[in-house]
Amino acid sequence: MKQSLPTSIVRDGHPDFQLLTSLAAEIIQRAGGAEALSDGFSTLLRHCVDDVIMTPKTGRRSYDELEKTEKTYIGTRVEIELRAMLNLKKGKLDTVILGHDVDIKNTMGSNWMIPTEAVGHPCILVAADEARAVCYLGLIVARPEYLTTGQNKDSKKSISALGFANILWLLNAHPYPPNFWRTVPSDVIDRIFAEKSGNRRVMSLFREVQRVPITRAVIEAVAQQQDFMRRIRADNGKGTRDHLAREGVLLLSGHFDAPLIRALGLPLCGGSEFVSYKPRTQAEVAIAASAGIVLAWNG
Repeated sequence: MKQSLPTSIVRDGHPDFQLLTSLAAEIIQRAGGAEALSDGFSTLLRHCVDDVIMTPKTGRRSYDELEKTEKTYIGTRVEIELRAMLNLKKGKLDTVILGHDVDIKNTMGSNWMIPTEAVGHPCILVAADEARAVCYLGLIVARPEYLTTGQNKDSKKSISALGFANILWLLNAHPYPPNFWRTVPSDVIDRIFAEKSGNRRVMSLFREVQRVPITRAVIEAVAQQQDFMRRIRADNGKGTRDHLAREGVLLLSGHFDAPLIRALGLPLCGGSEFVSYKPRTQAEVAIAASAGIVLAWNG
């Protein structure tokens, strides 16, 4: 998405103000509030993109590696997932909100392609910027005067430079979870995936990437096995957690080890996230021991 967007002129007196603000209020209410919308929407987008990348099956680690048809399918996934999240029904266009047929448009680029059947109708505009890890959610009435004069071979038009000011933003450059692999240096990725077994790759992941919450999806991508969660658990001295403890590295669960994570000052983890950390002081080792985790530590 463009880094510099015009200030929205959708306010009292604008021809679309009443319609767009009523649609926005309904979307926020259906999401469970503004905070729930921002959290749920950003997570939804991350899942839609990562599920198409399919790192566990393909070995691909970024949006740029997708085929053209796969990139197009992300838009379909977003439409389906957003309807489900907001409990919306299908209509003549993508959905119906407050009796209005509404189209849902998604882009991973800098603009949206508006089909002829959506012209004159409200549209939900969705965008994800992978490079900056920000997302957008807006509403516009796709009036002809807001669209470009040119069109593509499918007769779709884009929103014009002046048309962008007629978008009512619900989320504008809102942070969303970055693609995990974009945050990891390439040499570290190479070392992780050079390991020959799922268990060793998972161990390498948590050895190399510490103090960073890691999701189940990432662990699955690394393990590349159906029983990937077994790699995490202490397993009679043979699990990943056991092996790392013998190296002096803690492997903690956001669900089971939240108090210890807080006590060590580590980043907050969700219930299905994990974080690793190699204590630096005897006091930190003692904190781990008080939680029942015995580490090898040589100072």
